[in-house]
Amino acid sequence: MKFQILHESPGRVRLRTVRPFMSMEQADLLEAYLTALPGVEHVTVHERVCGVIIVFRGDRAALYQSLAAFSYELAAEQVHVLSRNSRAINREYKEKLVFRVLCHYLKKLFLPMPVRRVITTCMAVPRIWRAGRVLLSGRLTVDVLDGVAIGVSLLTGDHPTAGSVRFLLSLGETLDEWTHKKSVDDLAKSMSLQVEQVWLRTEDGSQVMASLDEVKTGDRIIVHTGHVLPMDGVLEEGDVMLNQASLTGESVPVAKRPGSAVYAGSVVEEGNCVVRVTGSLGENRYDRIVRMIEESERLKSGAESRAYNLADKLVPWCLGGSLLTWLLTGNTMRAVSVLMVDFSCALKLSMPLSVLSAMREAGRHKITVKGGKFLEKLSQADTVIFDKTGTLTHACPTVSQIVAFNGQDEREMLRVAACLEEHFPHSVANAVVRAARERGLNHREMHSEPEYVVAHGIATRIGGERAVIGSRHFVFEDEGAKIRPEDQQRFDALDPGCSWLYLAIGGVLSAAIGILDPLRPEAEEIVEQLHQAGIGKAVMLTGDSRNTAAAIAKTLQIDDYRAEVLPEDKAAYIKAEQTQGRTVVMIGDGINDAPALSLADVGIAIGSGATIAREVADITIAAEDLRELVLLRRLSEKLMQRIGRNYRFVMSFNGALIFLGALGLLPPATSALLHNSSTLLLSMDCLTDLLSE
Repeated sequence: MKFQILHESPGRVRLRTVRPFMSMEQADLLEAYLTALPGVEHVTVHERVCGVIIVFRGDRAALYQSLAAFSYELAAEQVHVLSRNSRAINREYKEKLVFRVLCHYLKKLFLPMPVRRVITTCMAVPRIWRAGRVLLSGRLTVDVLDGVAIGVSLLTGDHPTAGSVRFLLSLGETLDEWTHKKSVDDLAKSMSLQVEQVWLRTEDGSQVMASLDEVKTGDRIIVHTGHVLPMDGVLEEGDVMLNQASLTGESVPVAKRPGSAVYAGSVVEEGNCVVRVTGSLGENRYDRIVRMIEESERLKSGAESRAYNLADKLVPWCLGGSLLTWLLTGNTMRAVSVLMVDFSCALKLSMPLSVLSAMREAGRHKITVKGGKFLEKLSQADTVIFDKTGTLTHACPTVSQIVAFNGQDEREMLRVAACLEEHFPHSVANAVVRAARERGLNHREMHSEPEYVVAHGIATRIGGERAVIGSRHFVFEDEGAKIRPEDQQRFDALDPGCSWLYLAIGGVLSAAIGILDPLRPEAEEIVEQLHQAGIGKAVMLTGDSRNTAAAIAKTLQIDDYRAEVLPEDKAAYIKAEQTQGRTVVMIGDGINDAPALSLADVGIAIGSGATIAREVADITIAAEDLRELVLLRRLSEKLMQRIGRNYRFVMSFNGALIFLGALGLLPPATSALLHNSSTLLLSMDCLTDLLSE
């Protein structure tokens, strides 16, 4: 496809397609294709004028080469457009606004006054009717204020004021609705764009790993313990316990048997299963996230809830103030001017928009936040708890050595270990799989269905013998594996500076795999910065040995640590801290961290960790740099400052408008204009970046 270069500057280029027409679907495909290119940071596609703006870093020639190779057919095969809502939302509301403005002013220019009065009266009826229904239900909301203001203007014969007020109200509502829908759509897309892979069951019964984008309706996917169902479907094989908290809010697992319908977002807590896919990728998950954002109480922070309650409580006072103004002055226009101003619109719109904007800004830093409640809690946090492996240590631990026992071959034992570990991705498991791949050890499925034992290891059968891989406690104490006497000396000589995975086959130790778990280079700096940011206590909880934990705690200046802990121990520690009145943040990445992440006031998962950890956590950060924790703390504090500032502005500005209206210094149309304009400007301010302030 050909593009015309309109303007070039360092890191930015503006183009136009040679084709004279571009549909919204084609614009979405082009935008998704360009966004996926290496080095591209931001893309804007204007379908009406066939224009493209690309912000990039790196080689301009490589970008142009990719553009020259573009075609809509190629893009449809290579990229997935999660949602086509955003562009349609923009077009719909732009057309709505233009239509309403044109109708209003054309009516004033070309229609005689008697006709305009009839039209104004007819168009005012729905608002008056809505106000009446709200009153009959025993509630007092802003709808009552609007309906009374328009109704009083009509009764006094002031049709121009009634028409202007109705027009301004409809214009403000359209803008508010557009802003909110666009914010929700942008946020939902940022929360949904996560690369996922699944195990597919082929027709011959074998298992093949595939990208989620490749899965079609009718395919069978295998979901193991601790994983999340990525798509809607019907359970074909296996009895499982599903945690459906992300869908129903009920944290108690539900038993599912073959034939049961299962839904994307459910977590397999016990058992393994085969699911036949019934829902297409993207839309079901996207729609669920949108519903979570719009409907879930988890979205609302305490500040938002207080603002909502206050806004509703102030409506009767506004109505009473208008009535009192009329009783004292006898001037209907002054009373209507008071009615034109309410606190509800600004409070109810600016607070959630501030939260949505903060969540979207976090998304640009590869941080996914599931609700304003968690940002508020994070701003209040005084205790942060770290898991060690994959969190304080580097996200990519490496295999340093393989020691074979029982006469086994080292390469073959690594092959077996990788075959087991690839089913349960975790930083340590990923290291084993990567080591096998680097050594050219391809493997086929040689075992029966693997069973994951949380915080311990994996068990299966190979050639009729039980095979287990995991921690020392799991392999030697729980499973009772033995070490041959002739191997004891070599076993005792294993490097204590490594973390060790043990593989036993047939009840006999067959291999030990040493894992080097280097600290993240920024870990010490992060602990110090969190202390400076107001975190009074930094804690490390790990399943590693006491010697290893003590050395790391000393290096990082951790305030407290616990070693050789199980998942229930982590949860118990958090509960004890909360009992003392502390607000606790838990940071982890593994399946064994899920109970603690769920129990903490704010659970933060590392993006490269287990899927279940990301699903139960309240916030997910990218694994590249722990400095994002400090950024997140700053963002949460800035959000709470903005919410407080907005609250003070709304109360003072609208209070001034009511006072001036009661004095007769502001006519009703001007009061409505100033009120709606301030709400709109406040909403636009709420959408600006917090960290740039």
